Amino acid sequence: MHREDSLTLAAAPAHVLASALASGHISASGACEAAIGRIERLDGAINAVVVRDFDRAREQAAERDKLLASGVRLPLLGVPMTVKESFDVEGLPTTWGLPHLRDFRPSADSVVVARLKAAGAVILGKTNVPSALVGWQCDNPIYGRTVNPRDHARSPGGSSGGAAAAVAATMVALDVGSDIAGSIRVPASFCGVFGHKPSFGLVPTRGSAFPGTDGAGAELAVAGPLARNAGDLDLALGVLAGPEGEEAVAYSARLPPPRAQCLAECRILALDAHPSAAADALIRESIESLCAAASSAGAKVERKSELLPDLAAANAWYVSMVSTIMTRGLPGVQSALSAHAWLSLLDLRARLRRQWRALFERFDVVIMPAFGTVAVPHVDKPHVQISTLMIDGSPTSYGEQIAWSGVATFPGLPSTVAPIGSGRTGLPIGVQVIGPYLHDRTTIAAAGWLSELGMHSHSRPQELGQDL
Repeated sequence: MHREDSLTLAAAPAHVLASALASGHISASGACEAAIGRIERLDGAINAVVVRDFDRAREQAAERDKLLASGVRLPLLGVPMTVKESFDVEGLPTTWGLPHLRDFRPSADSVVVARLKAAGAVILGKTNVPSALVGWQCDNPIYGRTVNPRDHARSPGGSSGGAAAAVAATMVALDVGSDIAGSIRVPASFCGVFGHKPSFGLVPTRGSAFPGTDGAGAELAVAGPLARNAGDLDLALGVLAGPEGEEAVAYSARLPPPRAQCLAECRILALDAHPSAAADALIRESIESLCAAASSAGAKVERKSELLPDLAAANAWYVSMVSTIMTRGLPGVQSALSAHAWLSLLDLRARLRRQWRALFERFDVVIMPAFGTVAVPHVDKPHVQISTLMIDGSPTSYGEQIAWSGVATFPGLPSTVAPIGSGRTGLPIGVQVIGPYLHDRTTIAAAGWLSELGMHSHSRPQELGQDL
């Protein structure tokens, strides 16, 4: 095929590229070289793909071509992609952006990476993170700063900031990140891409824990995909989901289909405020416009419900738990929580899950902001030293923004972030779509419908792949 066609396919969504590979319109080696070329051409100014494994990627691609020629068909066969730096890839550094881990190289792939490879993906390398995966910046002493492809003066978000930037800049169609405090969802919102936080426990996280703590696994933490459309999220989730190890002997995952077949069938509870975090006027207006458009499209949209749990109380419980989890393994840090306090949090979470289950008998999804603002400017201070964020001209606590993510994280619910356009700033605006436990395909489908609707009612952000 013509080189121009090959390059066009290299910038295509993952499911389109997978189909082109299966039909022989492009080879895995051709797709790999085109993706490498895009990274080498585009990433100098962005600094998203910070660990490059191009020689082994070429070897993987050559093997994928043999499989394709023999008639083998797999979901991601020959599709080039990247993964977040914190996922173990045999032989590559896993540092979490911390200098004392600079020389750590795992001897085995994480479960996520192993599943991607088994599905035929070609792993090009790893994408950047903030130090210790903490914060909504994407900067560390080892790899430096990643910038937002939409505006280089702003952050791509964290901690899967490199992942979102690589996808937004069309270097790759697909990346996999992790999320415990919005680390998939905030970068997706900041960069104008799709990101999915799966239901807790659906995707195994072994091989992505803080080095030296990879045993029982972290409560609340999940792994999930970032892509440029909802269909690719669903494709990747199908590869990643399901038990592993001993549990896979007896169990398997069979996710239910979306509750609704189209947006007109959706029952939506829409929120634009949280008692523990602020959202600026631009974000609230975008939610309001989306609600009006969804209602006009036939969806049933409500703005309040007596079934909604106490979000302020739930956020306090979440902050207590996540603070303990995220400091595990850090030098000189000890938890202030007693074992009994931890068990009490587990009790509170179980009760909260029952409340959400009751709410989702009336609604299919809950939509709300992914973050209180569009992408924030770069900040040189460490996350813990950033005290304020300006919202509608007034200073508010920077750390309080964790509340938007915690709504879904603490009860373990699936949450998909989708771009719904841009406002006066020209920067992407994302909506967070939360659904019932294990109804991940409901939130992904609804996110796709809402994004399409929102993009038609807002000015679309620049399609970076056309000009870079």
